[in-house]
Amino acid sequence: MAVAARRPHRVVVIGHQPVSMFNLAVPDMLFAKVEVDGQPGYEVELCTPEPGVVRTSGGADVVIRSGLDAVDRADTVIVAGTGSKEEPDPRVLAALRAAAAAGKRVASICTGAFLLAEAGLLDGRRATTYWTYTSEFTDRYPAVDVQPDVLFVQDGQLVTSSGYAAGIDLCLHIIRTDFGAAVANGVARHALVAPVRPGGQAQFTETPLPAETGTSFADTRAWAMTRLDQPLTLTDLARHAAVSVRTLTRRFHAETGLSPLQWLLHQRVDRARELLETTTLPIDQVARASGLGTADSLRQHLLRRVGLTPSDYRGAFSRLTAV
Repeated sequence: MAVAARRPHRVVVIGHQPVSMFNLAVPDMLFAKVEVDGQPGYEVELCTPEPGVVRTSGGADVVIRSGLDAVDRADTVIVAGTGSKEEPDPRVLAALRAAAAAGKRVASICTGAFLLAEAGLLDGRRATTYWTYTSEFTDRYPAVDVQPDVLFVQDGQLVTSSGYAAGIDLCLHIIRTDFGAAVANGVARHALVAPVRPGGQAQFTETPLPAETGTSFADTRAWAMTRLDQPLTLTDLARHAAVSVRTLTRRFHAETGLSPLQWLLHQRVDRARELLETTTLPIDQVARASGLGTADSLRQHLLRRVGLTPSDYRGAFSRLTAV
């Protein structure tokens, strides 16, 4: 008997003019790359209160053909950044409230968080926005628990990101939540962007030091990625980078927003997730191959990161066909 095709997850992006063209383009670019079992993982629709020509914050115009009734068809609603955060359209606020009340995932990129806050959806929740607007956001919405130095924040069904490229991180986070790490990392590679960065990574990191005082630690990170199953210490990383441990720690954080050991832990958990999704290795072997040591250690870190045990995670995201 034929098996019915799975319906793609519907993502609706709200463009509140003047809208950021980049914010509009990112969800379509990334979600369109998702394919699961030969089927599209998502379908993306843009909408706006008044369909037709919509102004952008860059001075150009775009044509958006769908109205806010598209929100009713959505599984996930994303509000793109807008240059009109001071005067949000009441119709957009009503649509956002209705989406949240219906249990849909609601997200924002950049200044789109102002619309979520104006709709009252962020009261008592953790949220973020582009760092240059943090003070204004905090003053206008004191009931929101603002996280000023992160790329994105998920609090229940609400997800907010900081500006510009952090919208990429938010979309990859959504893809990974829906379809797992292997699919999200595949999309990142296809789109030639960095794999999913942790939401707690800093929005703003210092520019790497000039060449005469040392180069980026990209080579050392690449070297470590091929040795995640081995015990790696700060001394090992510093020796490879030909710097002191103190210099490594300071400059590594400047480049990535994370300490070297935090970064290693993130990579190891991500490696474990991919192995759970793409292999049938026993849990203890997954733990050793990813550098997390034991099945108990893997369980602890995976529960902390995604709220699932290794077995439950594999059951939810395995790309292997059961035999």
